[in-house]
Amino acid sequence: MRNYYVYILASQRNGTLYIGVTNDLIRRVYEHKNGLVEGFTKKYNVKNLIYYEATTDVNGALQREKQLKKWNRKWKLDLIESENPNWKDLSEDL
Repeated sequence: MRNYYVYILASQRNGTLYIGVTNDLIRRVYEHKNGLVEGFTKKYNVKNLIYYEATTDVNGALQREKQLKKWNRKWKLDLIESENPNWKDLSEDL
């Protein structure tokens, strides 16, 4: 069974946030960190994986991504702080 990931990247603590979804978190974070993805994350230097959720339901992952993107900034920061209070780059442990 395949896993799908909803993830949040940040430029720094309390910095610019990016929310995405992927079926290969390691590859996708590598692409962001190495500037292989044109667009928002490259432009704003958003590279630190600070939060992610895994699921086997692709539709659930896409819905969760849309839900998180609609949240206000405080809710997003509260979610991140509840799971990763030090804003550690979680990609180091993947």
